[in-house]
Amino acid sequence: MRIFAAGFCLLLGWGCASVPLPDSTAQYSVLIRNATIVDGTGSRPYTGSLLIGADTLAYVGRSPLNDYRADTVIDAAGRVVSPGFIDPHAHGDPFRTPGFENFRRMGVTTIVLGMDGSSDGADDPATYLRRVDSLDTGISVLSMVGHGTLSRLYSADTLKMTESIRRHIGAGYIGLSTGIEYYPGYMATMDELAAIARPVGQAGKRIHSHVRNEDADAVAASVGELIEQGRRGGSRVHVSHLKIVFGNDPAQADPLLDMIEDAGATADVYPYVASYTGIGIVFPDWAMPPNDYASVRAARRGELAAYLRERVTKRNGPDATLFGTAPYAGRTLRQVADSLGKPFEEVLMDDIGPNGASAAYFVMNDAVMRRLLMHPSVVVSSDGSPTMLHPRGYGSFAKIIRAYVVEESLLPLEIAIRKMSGQTADILDLTDRGYLRPGLRADVLLFDPSKVRDTATFSDPHQFAEGFDDVWINGRRSP
Repeated sequence: MRIFAAGFCLLLGWGCASVPLPDSTAQYSVLIRNATIVDGTGSRPYTGSLLIGADTLAYVGRSPLNDYRADTVIDAAGRVVSPGFIDPHAHGDPFRTPGFENFRRMGVTTIVLGMDGSSDGADDPATYLRRVDSLDTGISVLSMVGHGTLSRLYSADTLKMTESIRRHIGAGYIGLSTGIEYYPGYMATMDELAAIARPVGQAGKRIHSHVRNEDADAVAASVGELIEQGRRGGSRVHVSHLKIVFGNDPAQADPLLDMIEDAGATADVYPYVASYTGIGIVFPDWAMPPNDYASVRAARRGELAAYLRERVTKRNGPDATLFGTAPYAGRTLRQVADSLGKPFEEVLMDDIGPNGASAAYFVMNDAVMRRLLMHPSVVVSSDGSPTMLHPRGYGSFAKIIRAYVVEESLLPLEIAIRKMSGQTADILDLTDRGYLRPGLRADVLLFDPSKVRDTATFSDPHQFAEGFDDVWINGRRSP
């Protein structure tokens, strides 16, 4: 397995040559001098200046720009200037929480919604995007179109779904997401998956997939299914929140990563050992839609109880399931079962059901997740939201800096930032952001890496990250 490729600036042609100076007689918005510039390419940091015009970058380079004028001039000695971070897998409702402060406070300036096969705006995608753009969101919001949403809307009619995918992409959606572990995604055949991949490939976009099964004994086949979907449909593919559930040996990651790399695919990870999703993930397929749960429970109660008992035990037991929704939020499955005086499988069957809760599941290994993160095909995501009761929505990007760069030196700062900015922009085909380069959007962070902290925990997940105090988004300084 190959871990890093050196010399990004030489390969990409950025950050190595001298940069032409802009008009010295103009008045600019922001001038940052004497900064350690980490430009998103993976090139080595250097000392230089950054100049912001109205909403774009006017200059990034080594000149001190001594004769230039700006409304705000900052001496950034001892601090890093980098591109704003891009979260390729986020959740949230821009109409309920338009500020998305949780993301901004950990350095994220762009998020992608519509993930795991579920998206908004299917009835009128162009109008939906205009409505989102009209909001005073604190960050830039992009969206994927969700296969599951279209499958429900069009009763899995592939012709109607493919036509709708074309409309969405034409309106400005940046790709297709699938959630093959969830209903109705898990009902899709390869013929259907290949069909919905074709309009994505024809548009030059990418499919981002929550694959069919992330367990150690099934994840390779599930990633292989995604790769085959892309091959048959002529589309590039990306694995969302890559993980190996129950995988405890870092060497288990290598064949999976090699498969992704050999296929020219990409992936993202978040830096936590607990996932978060609906409790339906522990129920068998035969108890899930389109089957009627009440009928299944009545007819196969003993079999269902045995399945749940075995499944939860395999997933590190009832202590490893921490509920994030009422009425059991903040309690483990064992604690809930003890309080009700019944076995945990009966609680799941009778008190909760497959659609009755969401939870964090402590089912991953930290060493395995680090191995995944280090691979050059893998970038950083949060899979978080402003309301989710999981710290990843408030801490993921800050944790990368605090834990893996500063404290453990697992990643060089320039590689970590590339995985959170430029490389992600490349995966998403964003040509207007992700790098510090003249002409791109002025999404800029100014921070001291030693002061970056992720403060969110599983017991207190809605705590803002610290250290990203100076953030510009489209040239506007955030409060």
